[in-house]
Amino acid sequence: MKENYTLDQWIEIGQEMMADRERRIKIAKTRKFDTIAVHGIYDLKQALEQNSGSIMEPTYLSTAEVYYNSAQMEAGLSYQMPTWCYSRIANPSNYFLEETTALLETYGSDLEASCVATSSGMSAIRTATDPFLVKDDSLPPMNFVASAKVYGGSFQQFSVRRYQEQGIEVRWVKNPTNLDEWISKIDGGTRFIYGEFPSNPSVDIFDISEVADLAHSHDIPLIVDSTCASPALTRPLVFGADIVIQSATKVIANSGTTIVGLLTAKKNITSKVGSDDMREDFATWAKLWPYRDNGPCLHPMGAILTLNDMRTLRMRMAQMSIAALKVSEWLENHPKINRVYYPGLESYHAHEMAKKYMKLADSDENMYGFMLSTDIKEANEGDSINARKFYDALQMIFRATDLGRVKTIATLTAISTHQQQGEEGRRLASIKPNAIRIAVGIEHVDDIIADLEQALDQV
Repeated sequence: MKENYTLDQWIEIGQEMMADRERRIKIAKTRKFDTIAVHGIYDLKQALEQNSGSIMEPTYLSTAEVYYNSAQMEAGLSYQMPTWCYSRIANPSNYFLEETTALLETYGSDLEASCVATSSGMSAIRTATDPFLVKDDSLPPMNFVASAKVYGGSFQQFSVRRYQEQGIEVRWVKNPTNLDEWISKIDGGTRFIYGEFPSNPSVDIFDISEVADLAHSHDIPLIVDSTCASPALTRPLVFGADIVIQSATKVIANSGTTIVGLLTAKKNITSKVGSDDMREDFATWAKLWPYRDNGPCLHPMGAILTLNDMRTLRMRMAQMSIAALKVSEWLENHPKINRVYYPGLESYHAHEMAKKYMKLADSDENMYGFMLSTDIKEANEGDSINARKFYDALQMIFRATDLGRVKTIATLTAISTHQQQGEEGRRLASIKPNAIRIAVGIEHVDDIIADLEQALDQV
C-alpha cells in the first residue's frame, strides 16, 4: 500500500517517473514538428494510467495535489520526485504546454531545453532577466544591453522599472544589424544581451549567431524574444541563444482567448552570475525558486487553450506568411504608401539575414511571418493625418493593439504600442507617427487587400 511507503521508496518512484519522462522526450525528438505540436510527450501510457484514458491532455482546475503520506509530501516538496503540489508552482496542465514548447524550440537539433509557462509575455521577460540582475560585489556596476527595437512594454520594463526605479543601466542598441554597436555597449558589468527577432512593431532583426557568440565571449547569455516568428519559423536556441521568450498570447495561441508567456532555456546556459543549478537548467531552476516565490503563474485553463492552438502553429504560420508577403508587395506598389517593412521583401534592409534565420519548419522554403509595418504618405514629415484617415476607414480589419490573431489587426503604433515611451523613446525605436503595423490573419488575402484598398481610397 502506497500509504505505507517510505521516503526512499518515494524517491525511487520519482526516479522511475523521470526516466519515463526522458523516454517519452527521446521518442518525441524523432518526430516531425507538426506531430510534436499535436502530441508533445503525452502518450497512451500516460493517458491510460494517469488520466482515465483521455486522448486530450486534461485541464487540472485544482489548486493543489494530495499526497499519500508525509513521506511522499517530503519527497515532492524537497524536489526529490516530480510533484505539482500547488498551482502557483506547477500544474499538470502547464507541464503539457511546457514540455511541448521545449521540444518545438529545440526542434531539428540535439539540444536539451526546459520551459516555464507564465501569466504573460511580460512576466516571462521578468522571470528570464531577474536572475542575472543580482548583487555581486566582485563585478563592476551591473548593466544590460538591449536592442532599442523592442515592444513598447519591454521598453517600459527595461527603461522605467529597471533603470529609473532600480538604477540598473540599460544600454540601447539603435541599429541591431550592426554588430559593432553591440560590441561597443558591453563591459565587465554587463549581465546579459537582449533582442527581439523580428521586433514589434518595426519588424527589425539581428544576427542571432553573431550576437550569441559575442555574448558568450563575455560570459553572458543572449535572451531573444521571438514572439513574432514563433518556433515554426525561427528557433533562436538552435542558433546559439540561451533563452527564448514567447508572448504565446500572440500567434501560438492565436484564437485570442488567453494571455500567456513562455520562457524556454537550453541546458547549460552561459552566465557570470548565479549558481551551478541555475546555469545547468535555467527554466526548471526558475520554476522551483524565483517563480515559486514571485508567483507569475499561468492558469491551467490558459495552458490548455494555448496547447490546443499550438497544434496547428506551423500550418497557420505558413498561411499567414504567404498572405503577409502578398499584402506587403501590394502595399509597396501603392502610390499612397511611402515604405513597407517586411523581411520577405527584397527592399527590406536585412533581407539576406532574414533568409538565413526565417524558414518554415520541415521545409526548405523561406517564410517571414505575419507582421509588417508601413508608412502612409503624408503632406508634411511628422504628420499622421493621412495615416489616421486610412486607419479609421478600415472596415474588416480590426483596429486594436493585438497581433498574431486569426483575424487581421492593424494598429497606429505611435499612439498604441509605443505611446508611453514619449517622443524620445519613439525616436530611439524609430517609431514614426504615420506608421501602421498590420498583423495578417488567416482570412483570404484578397479580402484583406480589398479592405486596405478601400481604406487608402479615403486618403
